[in-house]
Amino acid sequence: MTGAFSGSGRSNQGLPKVPTPPSGWPIGSYDTYQEAHRAVEHLAGNDFPVEEVTIVGVDLMLVERVIGRLSWPKVLGTGALSGAWFGLFVGLLLGLFSQQQTSFAPILVGLSAGVVFGLIFAAVGYASTRGRGREIASATQLVAGRYDVLAQPRNAEKGRDLLAKLAMGPGGALS
Repeated sequence: MTGAFSGSGRSNQGLPKVPTPPSGWPIGSYDTYQEAHRAVEHLAGNDFPVEEVTIVGVDLMLVERVIGRLSWPKVLGTGALSGAWFGLFVGLLLGLFSQQQTSFAPILVGLSAGVVFGLIFAAVGYASTRGRGREIASATQLVAGRYDVLAQPRNAEKGRDLLAKLAMGPGGALS
């Protein structure tokens, strides 16, 4: 999967600068993103101009999956851990530019300051939302009901033919 920061080295010259609806004719529809991606990979493997293909998620849903209950120990532990990582990073940077040779003091100062600030920020954030319905930890995802593969009209028929062959499988029967 590629995105704006994928580092593929390819410029996004064909992409619109502002959000616009997708264009093209439907050449396939799939229940999962993995199936749609597999279809586009099949097109690419058969010399189809995939630069003209778009995968569109249809019937979008915001899904919140509950991970567990929040408690003071969990909140403080997570805050201390994230603060420690940030403090370690800052400490390593300070250590790199320190005048002292082989001193672990900047790393220890950064680590301990990160833990303290992580604890404080986590405690303040949790205390400010306590009693207002945020007693759970959750993760949200944007999920589509189906994924349509679109191609520009000049190549849509060829794309449908290639995807029909993919659906038939190597033995000629639906896989």
